[in-house]
Amino acid sequence: MKRAYLDAVALIEKLHRQFLEVIKIEIDRLGVRDINNVQALILYNIGGAELTVGELTLRGYYLGSNVTYNLKKLVEFDYVAQARAPRDRRSVRIKLTPKGAAMHAKIDEIFARHVGELSRGVIRPEQLKVAEDTLRRLENFWGNCLAQSANVLTTAA
Repeated sequence: MKRAYLDAVALIEKLHRQFLEVIKIEIDRLGVRDINNVQALILYNIGGAELTVGELTLRGYYLGSNVTYNLKKLVEFDYVAQARAPRDRRSVRIKLTPKGAAMHAKIDEIFARHVGELSRGVIRPEQLKVAEDTLRRLENFWGNCLAQSANVLTTAA
């Protein structure tokens, strides 16, 4: 079980890096040079919503990335607009600009193409669902580990 656990963890990390590389190749193919793969995923995860940086961070997992820096770049290149929340001036709300919405649509087309390619026998929907369920259980397990660690730290303090 230990070997399978460690192999799964290593595979998750490897798959994430490969996914980012696929996104990089796809946006390069579109001729997009002003944003990178992580920024493209951030933009995609904003979608049609208006949210805070904290909410965005909870939606996606941007390993090794500085979400604030990447948002600054997305604002700089007019993919994202930001404004102070009217009720809490400390909070900044973000949303896609028309340019960002157009890029979101292109990324959505890429994902639709990927799903179409997967559907041609690479993987069956039920297999993908089993993988997702397994990953969700790992997420819950690690979340519980973090919660237990936080409890131990606050009890010790």
